[in-house]
Amino acid sequence: MDNKSESCVRSTPVHGLDDKDNDSESFTDGGLRAWLVVLGAFFGLFVSFGWTNCVGVFQEYYETHQLASLSPGTVSWIPSLSIFTIFIAGPFVGHLFDHYGPKTLLLFGTTIHVFGLMMASVSSKYYQFILSQSICSPIGAAMVLYPSFSCTTTWFQRKCALAMGIVASGSSLGGVILPIMVNRLIPSVGFGWTMRICAFLMLGLLVITNLTVRSRLRPQPKNYDAGALIKSFKDVPFLLTAFAGFFYSMGMFVPITFLVTYGRSVGMSPQLAGYLVSMFNGASGVGRILPGYIADKVGNFNVSLCAACLSTTLVFALWLPSHSNAATMAFASLFGFSSGTYTAISPALVAQISDIHEIGLRSGTMYAFMSVAALTGSPVGGALITAANGSYWKLQIFTGVMLATGSMFYGASRLYLAKGKLWAKV
Repeated sequence: MDNKSESCVRSTPVHGLDDKDNDSESFTDGGLRAWLVVLGAFFGLFVSFGWTNCVGVFQEYYETHQLASLSPGTVSWIPSLSIFTIFIAGPFVGHLFDHYGPKTLLLFGTTIHVFGLMMASVSSKYYQFILSQSICSPIGAAMVLYPSFSCTTTWFQRKCALAMGIVASGSSLGGVILPIMVNRLIPSVGFGWTMRICAFLMLGLLVITNLTVRSRLRPQPKNYDAGALIKSFKDVPFLLTAFAGFFYSMGMFVPITFLVTYGRSVGMSPQLAGYLVSMFNGASGVGRILPGYIADKVGNFNVSLCAACLSTTLVFALWLPSHSNAATMAFASLFGFSSGTYTAISPALVAQISDIHEIGLRSGTMYAFMSVAALTGSPVGGALITAANGSYWKLQIFTGVMLATGSMFYGASRLYLAKGKLWAKV
């Protein structure tokens, strides 16, 4: 691979743009301004994807409280639609980001995200949770998530995977702290005030995000249409990477959604089962920073492929055959580590195979493609639990097959970029 391919961002010159924007020397790869962007983006991920990582807590709570009369598959549409909304908003947010930059998006995203959570705090019916927690709040979260990632990639090149890993670890920290907050606050102050307290916390952190997250590049308005989205899939590396992300997402979000209910099914106490989400996200934080540092040394696609294979192995070798509390906690932690690597490095993969001025569109297109998997994976898992009379073995096999398919596409994209070389840095 040549130097362009090994860098985190493809710096191909674009006609009509200042060449210094594309010059690798213009990437600061550090400095106060760049690291302030990382700090703000870290908090942006904490309140956006970090909140989404709490889906397992709400799946279990709604099943046993407000929505106890509904099946697990029906309830799972709340978290799965939330993830779908965040992902499907990607192309639209990316388009707006390329046109106007991050400032307006972050401001509107903050307002909509917090408003959605406030509305969820007064919800009691199924459709109300769908509107507030699955549509309104995720739209705002998407307006925070994508600018946070995209702005970070404009400041870093050699250290891109490390910077992206630090930013992505914000969602892991959110996934550790927020479930514990929810579990501890609900018995004390009730569901409504728990949601409001979380919303006020996010508002405070988003003030920091709004003040610090900026792009190094000027906005470059372009007249994108549906054809521009389709054009991205004509690029073979992008197509293979998109399919890898699709199948991996189809499998990854199933354990996240049902971790708590699975823990209860194998005899865990409600308190211990509630901590599985925090265990998952705590390990995920390590999986987002350490492999990011390694990826800058050995290649983003190499690390992603290893992480995807590890996730597949954990499902078939640990989660499926074991049913003890210890095995469940071990799986939650190890799967959190491997899937955290996927979450952190995915934006770096897109940046590596994309022109820097198309990162907003390309990243959004990738996540929109993955949104279908995020939407359908958990409801399919819930249906498989029902079909197996409450057992989880069908869900586990489905998860493993999806992850294995994603791993094969990661392998194909890696081999394509390496031109068939097995030991190249890609």
